[in-house]
Amino acid sequence: MNHKLRYALLFALAASVASSAAVYAAKKDAGEKPTGATFVTVNGKAIPKNRADTLIAAQTAQGQPDSPELRGAVKEELVRREILAQEASKKGFDKNSEVQAQMELARQGVLIGAYLKDYVKTHPISDDQVKKEYEALKTRLGSKEYKVRHILVESEDEAKAIIAKLQKGEKFEDLAKQSKDPGSKERGGDLGWASPASFVKPFSDAEV
Repeated sequence: MNHKLRYALLFALAASVASSAAVYAAKKDAGEKPTGATFVTVNGKAIPKNRADTLIAAQTAQGQPDSPELRGAVKEELVRREILAQEASKKGFDKNSEVQAQMELARQGVLIGAYLKDYVKTHPISDDQVKKEYEALKTRLGSKEYKVRHILVESEDEAKAIIAKLQKGEKFEDLAKQSKDPGSKERGGDLGWASPASFVKPFSDAEV
């Protein structure tokens, strides 16, 4: 499904929810770059230009060219959001405590994102720092990886019984079905490739 068709279908859905009587007045044509404080007005409520700028910036950051088509799609998206938000408010969802909590979490997320972005900008990491951290990480993890399998049991007696069966020639893959680890029991106990430092010390000591 192409973008234009997807946007058209979503807009139709939003319009049907809001009712066919919902109308909006665009302050600028879709192909024009808005210059005023208001980008579009929906049922008498002005949508600020900076909100459109934010969506446009997000799309261009992902490689989509700034174009009349993009700005038209952004306008439709903002109108759609506002229509639905107005309908939600009419039903009192903005007064719902759970919705308010979610809105507050979203607000905090945006603030935290802005803070972290600013911190990275004002505390640039040098190539030497990256190299130093890489070397430290390499030292901690070690230079070798192992392909590990295990059978997790609750007691030492169970472990000894399984070892005895292995020594008698029973297949590890079959015995692994007794494992308490649901993530690996159906894969013959396979944990994949990893460095010893990835596991708790007794386990990594046993590996090496």
